[in-house]
Amino acid sequence: MSVTDTTRGAAAVRSAGGIVVRLPRTRASWIVRPRSVLVSLLLAAAVAAAFVVELAFGELDLPLTDVVGSLTGGGDSATAMVVHELRLPRALVGLLCGAAFGVAGAVFQTLTRNPLASPDIIGVSAGAGTAATAGLLFGFGSGAGLQTLALTGGLGAAALIYALAWKSGTTGYRIVLVGIGIAALCTSATSYLLLKAGVYQAQQALMWLTGNLNARDWSHVGPLAAALAALLPCVVLLAPWLAGLQFGDDTAKALGLPVQTARMALLVVGAALVSFATAAAGPIAFVALIAPQIAVRLVGVPGPALLPSALVGSLVVLLGDVAGRQLLPGTELPVGVVTGVLGAPCLLWLLSRSNRIGSGG
Repeated sequence: MSVTDTTRGAAAVRSAGGIVVRLPRTRASWIVRPRSVLVSLLLAAAVAAAFVVELAFGELDLPLTDVVGSLTGGGDSATAMVVHELRLPRALVGLLCGAAFGVAGAVFQTLTRNPLASPDIIGVSAGAGTAATAGLLFGFGSGAGLQTLALTGGLGAAALIYALAWKSGTTGYRIVLVGIGIAALCTSATSYLLLKAGVYQAQQALMWLTGNLNARDWSHVGPLAAALAALLPCVVLLAPWLAGLQFGDDTAKALGLPVQTARMALLVVGAALVSFATAAAGPIAFVALIAPQIAVRLVGVPGPALLPSALVGSLVVLLGDVAGRQLLPGTELPVGVVTGVLGAPCLLWLLSRSNRIGSGG
């Protein structure tokens, strides 16, 4: 191992697995692998293409060149109105929600050392969904009120999971088991709220609960973008802890990591990502489950692949929304229906694989 480059901002050290980048005066470090960089660039290009396609198709299909021209400041006023006012907020919400779900899934799966431990299975999404459903039924249809309720529900579910899983510390196995119980409890509470609601409010809440990008506007984009701008840097700073936790508590302690502090901090950040994304578009099914699994297999290395997971999540949501609008003529399927259809076989495959190799957590 030899030092190959040192700058004011960071030190880069070449190792067998890639280049280790360390921040000065801190213990924070990351391994940059050429394959991961290449995969991330290709995924970013795919997300950009899917984003343009999302803007081009709808009740009125637009040529891709006109969409690109409108985004770069050209084109006619009619195209600009359709792209910027009607479709751009929807596409941005899909992009940001997919990234949030993808990163949160990577955090939870690494934190618990279980590929099945996505936030929509262990109860965090269900907690945010229950609180947001209550908000929808009591008049908080959008804006800061709904965001606050969803954040409160998601963090409350995460805190309850952590507290109930505590026994001289927490383990990933107990978090998963307790989380499944919390998910069932929150689902029952949501069903009770729907039964007590009026017909119109229940229908509105059900559409939201499937995961839906329809009618999203700039009021949904702003809070979600601000949340990700604050939370994603936190995930990056906590990434060394996350990488250490993937080897188990004993190894993490031997490496000098504060295991319980790291687990609690990552749980809070992951729950916040899920909560804000859920408030903006509903609990879009299985994105947090499948995005990290696809990303890990693309980069070809064990451990959390945060940036690829974010890009895969955005790609899945954008393509799912496009498919939902185009598969059945005259019918617009919510994006959550499409991701549910795609995610269910992936869940069954992960279950069978875990049983076969004994890696179910």
